[in-house]
Amino acid sequence: MRILFDQGTPVPLRDHLAGHVVQTVFELGWSNLANGALLASAENSFDLLITTDQQLRHQQNLGARSLGILVLMTTSWPRMMPNIPLILQEISQMSAGEYREIRFT
Repeated sequence: MRILFDQGTPVPLRDHLAGHVVQTVFELGWSNLANGALLASAENSFDLLITTDQQLRHQQNLGARSLGILVLMTTSWPRMMPNIPLILQEISQMSAGEYREIRFT
């Protein structure tokens, strides 16, 4: 799967995504793109966007998108680390155009 990390997605997560091609918004020079432009650009090259932007679904019309979107409901890597198996499970179950959120306790 081709995965794009949005700003705020902890880059160390990449080390746990063996078998996937992962790039970041920063690496692509897309850091200044607004959400709509970012989604349009990502849709052409990626299967899944992983973001920590909890407002994305309220700011954008996601219904017609083919890009899967996984929202991690924290930016804290220490809170994510014990939940790597859950994140991997969610990624493996994502379908084109699907929107999911993962909450961490």
